[in-house]
Amino acid sequence: MQWAQLLCEKRIREYQKSTTGNDLRTEFEKDYHRIIGSPSFRRLQDKTQVFPLDKSDYVRTRLTHSLEVSSFAKSLAQSVGEKILQEKKEGFSVQNKQDISDILLCAGLLHDIGNPAFGHFGETTIQDWFKKNLPIFTFQGKPLTEVLEEEMQQDFYHFEGNTQALRVVTKLHFLVDKYGMNLTKALLATIIKYPVSSTEIDKKSGDIRTKKMGYFQADKENFAEIQSACGTNGKRHPLTFLLEAADDIAYKTADIEDSVKKGNINYTQLKTELLTRFQKVYPKKYETLKDLEEELENIKKENVQAFLISELKRKYEKAEKNQVENPDTYAVQNWAITVQGKALQSASECFMENYDQIMEGEYKKDLFYNTGVEHIMKDLGDIAYTYSFATKPIFKLEIAADTIFQFFLNKFVDAAIYYDTAQELTDIQKKYMAIISEDYKKIYHIYADGKGETEKLYLRLLLVTDYVCGMTDSFAKNLYQELNGIQ
Repeated sequence: MQWAQLLCEKRIREYQKSTTGNDLRTEFEKDYHRIIGSPSFRRLQDKTQVFPLDKSDYVRTRLTHSLEVSSFAKSLAQSVGEKILQEKKEGFSVQNKQDISDILLCAGLLHDIGNPAFGHFGETTIQDWFKKNLPIFTFQGKPLTEVLEEEMQQDFYHFEGNTQALRVVTKLHFLVDKYGMNLTKALLATIIKYPVSSTEIDKKSGDIRTKKMGYFQADKENFAEIQSACGTNGKRHPLTFLLEAADDIAYKTADIEDSVKKGNINYTQLKTELLTRFQKVYPKKYETLKDLEEELENIKKENVQAFLISELKRKYEKAEKNQVENPDTYAVQNWAITVQGKALQSASECFMENYDQIMEGEYKKDLFYNTGVEHIMKDLGDIAYTYSFATKPIFKLEIAADTIFQFFLNKFVDAAIYYDTAQELTDIQKKYMAIISEDYKKIYHIYADGKGETEKLYLRLLLVTDYVCGMTDSFAKNLYQELNGIQ
């Protein structure tokens, strides 16, 4: 892969550029303004990051998370871009450094734009509903599993927010026409984390690019055009590795920080968890965690994980010395910044160490693999899951979210199956179809035109998931209550 092609500034629909010379923005800078001004981006302010429908003003939403990812992604681009220039890698210019910074700035804003309400649990609920109900619902006397093609079925069984993001920005954001935001192909290639279809998923391959699906069958033409234009051809765009690293850095540190603020975990518990996990991977064994804690100062210069744990302790002691009102929150907030700095450094170094493999499309891991922060990044994710995700309050909210999604999918799928067919809908089915956004229905009709019955049915099911995924947490809750006569 070559940078000249990877940084393709063309769009799926080319537009007439100004000939006056008054607009000095690059195409990638124009992408930024298209995203910021979009309703899809604004809706992220009312979508869950970790804590659904949280009433506090300090816990992160998808919007604040996306802004953080965007910031980290741009920082990684600047660092990597400068190193590529210093090492004089072929085909990379000073302008390219600016371009990759702009692309990753935008990619960070977009990376969660397709996620449904109520966090990742929303994705799981959609997947589980289709696995259970596709064999039950019928079309013209046959179960949907006998009507839909295999890839169509797998698209719903492996439904992904990342995959939905491509639909949102290339089709569903109906501002001018059917091309959505009509972003540059380089940016679109960057947000496709898994360049495989739902039938090509292989979690056991050891290759990160086949971990999940990257596009729906309905979007295959756009996917192919993007891949061809950028020269990726089934491989990951190099900038995708940096985007993924930025996402990991943002959410793994933020989830811990938010958990401390909500009182789910305190400084002592976090330090103990980190020490316990460090003891399992560090080759020298200690009889007690106290012995290990005392040894951290001696090994922190040679071990990044030891350095970070000792920094957490140091920041807490500083907070106590300065008589900070809440030393736990103060220590963890400041410590998170230190972790982020080390993770950014490790990710950029890993990118450069594996530069040739990444550019050839042969690198199969993430950018923390075999680095000093590899274990602590995993530990933060595990600790956040134990203390925040696997808790009764979250379970209760997820059960409520499941009830809401089950209701929507039951009702809207039932109504959509015979929508736009010769069979007359019942009055209640007509009412449910009337509730669905006119823009989404317009997109359905555009792409269903001239298609066969099977593909139209598939597109009608996507129409439902498009609508449900576009809902914010509050909108979904309120609509559920309204339709059930609760308010």
